[in-house]
Amino acid sequence: MRIAFCTLGCKVNQYETQALEQLFAGRGHTLVPFEGEADVYIVNSCTVTAVSDKKSRQVVRQARKRAPDAVVALCGCYPQTHPEDIRQLPVDLVAGTGDRLKFVELVERAWAERRETITALDDAMKRRTFEPLPAGGLEGRTRAMLKVEDGCVNFCTYCIIPYARGPVRSLPLRDAAAQAAKLAQEGYRELVLTGIEISSWGHEFRDGSSLIDLVEAVCAAAPGCRVRLGSLEPRTITEAFCQRAAKLDNLCPHFHLSMQSGCDATLKRMNRKYDTARFFESVGLLWKYFQTPVPAITTDMIVGFPGETEEEFVQSLDFIQRCAFAAMHIFPYSKRPGTPAASMPDQVPRAVKEERARLAAETAARMERRYLEQWDKVEVLFEEERDGLWWGHTTRYCKVGVKSGERLHNQLRQVSVTGVGDGYLEGELLNLENR
Repeated sequence: MRIAFCTLGCKVNQYETQALEQLFAGRGHTLVPFEGEADVYIVNSCTVTAVSDKKSRQVVRQARKRAPDAVVALCGCYPQTHPEDIRQLPVDLVAGTGDRLKFVELVERAWAERRETITALDDAMKRRTFEPLPAGGLEGRTRAMLKVEDGCVNFCTYCIIPYARGPVRSLPLRDAAAQAAKLAQEGYRELVLTGIEISSWGHEFRDGSSLIDLVEAVCAAAPGCRVRLGSLEPRTITEAFCQRAAKLDNLCPHFHLSMQSGCDATLKRMNRKYDTARFFESVGLLWKYFQTPVPAITTDMIVGFPGETEEEFVQSLDFIQRCAFAAMHIFPYSKRPGTPAASMPDQVPRAVKEERARLAAETAARMERRYLEQWDKVEVLFEEERDGLWWGHTTRYCKVGVKSGERLHNQLRQVSVTGVGDGYLEGELLNLENR
């Protein structure tokens, strides 16, 4: 079969799509672009916002219109949490977020039988084991994602994901280290530890294991690779965590702390497990232990959460400037049916949410520019050539573009910074040996 993928959403979805690509290719199938002709179109969906749901529906309908006789399969978080919505979509196979090996078999069955729609949805809350999947990809990528955890039990009042992914399940430390070593041997220069809530890694083992144990093992198993952490719950950052992390030469000093709001009252309504004082304690610890040079601390922020007053929003704006984030993702609150926040009083009008998102984004852009302006020389792992420039990222995930007649893919090179663009650095290659 010719199989095409469209992946929506987070790095976990991207990882799982890459794993599925390997599984299908291993069974003799051919991968083709989603925009072209295919026998099977697979949409790996996201449901973190209402916009994500809409996008999933649009992509499914586009695939069906493009190829009326092809198999269209929808998997991921959207059908897992909204199975009733899928009845109206022109799909041949519906699956959720679990049992990817069975999903491969069901795709083959749907192609062979061409009968009624196949539905394969389980109860995510009953899952208890981590599903191992092949890491890495089939193309010449520079960065490999390594999924080390699945599930979440935080139950923030705005979030549907715990219902889509179930309780915490962790990849055993020995298996994670083995996968990291294998990826390094395959030529990857950077590994990204990802999961739904990687700060919870190892909690179900009940043996005292924590994320820093995993990070140390992965860094030791792949000493020639950068190791980058995915999104962290702020309380992960403790004195002990920083003391151990700062000793790891190949750990990227880039820490994405999931904030969501800079107002204590809003954080409480969100059912977040920290307040702004505890969050800022984490920021201060990172500044203390990764000060030469300064680390990149990035975050997410939701504006217009139910009950958020103008005063509370201003508090959030003041707080993010105090934290001096290197970059931010700003989201207007999106109502998710089935979550406590969806039925909270004092829902904020759309126009107000959009205006607050604009103001927050302007503040974030100013902070990002200040962060970028401090660099005069950086080491860059180059990934792709686009629009006449080679693009890559520093250890702090600053995006860098340079002009070069060389093929720079998967090379680590020193770059002299010549300017700051809109969210990226401009530079020139220094005439040094490749690393």
